[in-house]
Amino acid sequence: MQATLKEKVRQLPDKPGVYLMKDRLGRIIYVGKARSLKKRVSSYFQRGRAAAVAQPKIRALIDLIADFETVEVKSEPEALLLEGKLIKQWRPRYNTDFTDDKRFLLVRIDLNEELPRFRLTRLKKEDRSRYFGPFAHSGLLRKTLAQMRRQFGILLSDSTPQKLPDGRWRLYDDVREELYGTENIVTTEAYRRRVDDACAFLEGKSREWLETLRAEMAAAAVRQEFEKAAELRDVVFALEQTLRKTRHFERLDPTRPHGDEEALYSLQRALQLPQLPHTMECFDISHISGTFVVASMVHFADGRPDKNNYRRFQIKSFIGNDDFRAMEEVVGRRYRRLAGENRPLPELIVIDGGRGQISAALKAFVALDLTPPALIGLAKQHETIIFADERPPLNLPLNHPGLNLLQRLRDEAHRFANTYNATLRSKKIRESVLDDFAGLGPVRRRALMEHFGSIERLRAASAAEISDVAGFGSRMAAELHEFLNRPELTAGGDQAPKVPGNVVAPKSAPPES
Repeated sequence: MQATLKEKVRQLPDKPGVYLMKDRLGRIIYVGKARSLKKRVSSYFQRGRAAAVAQPKIRALIDLIADFETVEVKSEPEALLLEGKLIKQWRPRYNTDFTDDKRFLLVRIDLNEELPRFRLTRLKKEDRSRYFGPFAHSGLLRKTLAQMRRQFGILLSDSTPQKLPDGRWRLYDDVREELYGTENIVTTEAYRRRVDDACAFLEGKSREWLETLRAEMAAAAVRQEFEKAAELRDVVFALEQTLRKTRHFERLDPTRPHGDEEALYSLQRALQLPQLPHTMECFDISHISGTFVVASMVHFADGRPDKNNYRRFQIKSFIGNDDFRAMEEVVGRRYRRLAGENRPLPELIVIDGGRGQISAALKAFVALDLTPPALIGLAKQHETIIFADERPPLNLPLNHPGLNLLQRLRDEAHRFANTYNATLRSKKIRESVLDDFAGLGPVRRRALMEHFGSIERLRAASAAEISDVAGFGSRMAAELHEFLNRPELTAGGDQAPKVPGNVVAPKSAPPES
């Protein structure tokens, strides 16, 4: 344990409060409440604590703690409320996610099935299924599903429908056909309309149960049963989150796309976009201590990289290290060209950075007198989404499909910018061999590189071909040819290390003017 952490623990008060555990990158990984901050926080740093803990998840948490913050409050009920608020705000990875807790049930509707069934599960997966819950009262939930089967004619997990020769379905083949008041032989489309109606009913029931849970949580807090109140509070939060997602859910559609477009739907809902972001472009700036400042722009179409539309930029308007000016320049150059060529702008622009980079991008649009499309920043430390309008920053769950798509887009822009930066550095290293040739000033060097394009082509040229360059006679051309083809150079001594990844090729990623 670091000396600084020991000192922080010693200074903690013996009073109630909330503590936030952080990893070495400053990310909040756990939020907890305590009757005594001093006793509770110090327990994490007791010698051998991690090894003595049975649960692997908690052992991993203890190993990752590099710092912490605390907030002192007046009472345990206040600590309970603040803990819940902070968990809801930061969604720390090591706080219990009650949608996955083994004690509570969820209702899962698998949209991949031709006839989706209503099943009970205790584990929520990242799939195309729709989930309701979690529900703390399993008995009430099972009775409700039985009622829904009679009322709407839906299938539960024990159902075995039979497909008829004409393509329709016989849902039940026993006495239940006579008990239920709905048609037993239906088309796929008719059945899916039943599923829609049943989901709407279940959503209404969920809201009723939500109010009941809130009342139980408040009553537990009044009785000072804070652990039970905290448990119910987390179930309330999870159920609220499910219901928020339900508001944006489209009607079930067997043609609804999978994979990347599913992430697009999630992203559209999360960002409140007017349409699906079929085309997205992301900008990133790369430099080494202010030198070799370059920028990249990657283009995604329908959630996938479209490398033919990648672009790379060298900064032209200034020399030095200023990410904001660089961002303003490259965004302006990109969309000045699109506007001049009467080509559509992307439906979403993503900036690698925070508020400053967003402001720089907006300045470029103002200078061009263009209305920007949807524009956001993605700040890497906490994967926070920064909006260009008045909306507050947004932190999505780390497994959110829309956020994962933004991360892939941002990471690809970062990789592409770094690759271009490395390519320029390698080129500079290769060209630096000309510094050792006496009598070759900047004018002649520039003439050589403009004529041959690269040091490799210059080395492969004959003395006669070099003498065709302005400023070179036959004697100097022969001496330069001999110099470049010395054994210690041709053996690779002046070659820069190869750059991993897809090295930028002008054919596939032309520079922007």
